[in-house]
Amino acid sequence: MINRTVRTIFFTFVIHKFKKQDLDQLLISGFRNILDDPHQPVCIVVHTNPDGDAIGSALAMYALLKKIGFIDVQVIAPNRYASFLHWMPGNDKVIIATDFKKEADAAIEKAKVLFCLDFNGYGRTDQLETQLKSSKAVKVMIDHHPAPESGFDLVFSDTTASSTAELVFEVIDAAGLGQHIDQTIAQCLYAGIVTDTGSFSFSCNNPRTYEIVAVLMRTGIDGAAIQRLIYSTYSIDRMRLLGYCLVEKLKIIDGQEAAYISLTKKELKDFNYQEGDTEGVVNYALNIEGINLAAMFIENEDHIKASFRSAGDINVNLFARSFYDGGGHQNASGGKSYSGIEDTLKDFEALIKKGVHK
Repeated sequence: MINRTVRTIFFTFVIHKFKKQDLDQLLISGFRNILDDPHQPVCIVVHTNPDGDAIGSALAMYALLKKIGFIDVQVIAPNRYASFLHWMPGNDKVIIATDFKKEADAAIEKAKVLFCLDFNGYGRTDQLETQLKSSKAVKVMIDHHPAPESGFDLVFSDTTASSTAELVFEVIDAAGLGQHIDQTIAQCLYAGIVTDTGSFSFSCNNPRTYEIVAVLMRTGIDGAAIQRLIYSTYSIDRMRLLGYCLVEKLKIIDGQEAAYISLTKKELKDFNYQEGDTEGVVNYALNIEGINLAAMFIENEDHIKASFRSAGDINVNLFARSFYDGGGHQNASGGKSYSGIEDTLKDFEALIKKGVHK
């Protein structure tokens, strides 16, 4: 049985025929059926601005499928991602849709099975949304974000899981494929868990998370080395950008227990910005004593990227969904603004001062 997994399945023509306790086996049977034909083309897709959990989950699934004999497996990321994730085995196989749109579209169109990892709505894939929705492939969602949308055929969803990587492990194990988890797969899953828990500092109070990590460690992976590869590879420009954010751009909203950081396109250019250079910066604002909500706003060509972090009961998932066309977790979410950077910051301050986040 899948540990703690929400029993959700969108076979709408059969769901009413099954009792809740039967759905675990139904889900696993569906997953096993997908693996019966290794000649069918498979496509693994992650969300826009993929993080360590998304890439780790995808490359772990890629390695598993190749190991059990699948011939045609493609991994697609909607856009580029941080260089500190490029060390993962299989990274060179990832198709970046913004760079190779025709190849990405062709892989999705050809696929008989689509694995959708670390997202639960096609809108989280930006320019790939239309292709994914229109695909005739069997669509498998494995994800840990709240409120999964319809449109998937097989859904493994558990909001209590520390990460999608943890849930991928559960699915592999429940399907009787745990013996195939080698160092390559374990490294990717471990990276996903480490990054989505902030090195085991949040979203990891369930003993099951540590049981899974123990299994991964037994394959012989070097946890300390993985930690260094992810968190100790700052370029000089990235370190200077972090200093600039904290010294020049950090703003406290008085009386609201909130703080934010913003960066314009020019500021990014001044520090030779590379994908991933602002990863984790928003957390520094949340680390300030007395601050329970932190935000970061980054100016892009056609929108402002917003990241939100919170402590305690402040639900930034609801906040992002309500005002920024986004979502995520209760204490970590993101979204977008289509106003200019100045208007976006004014609007954010106004919302916070009205107390809509509380």
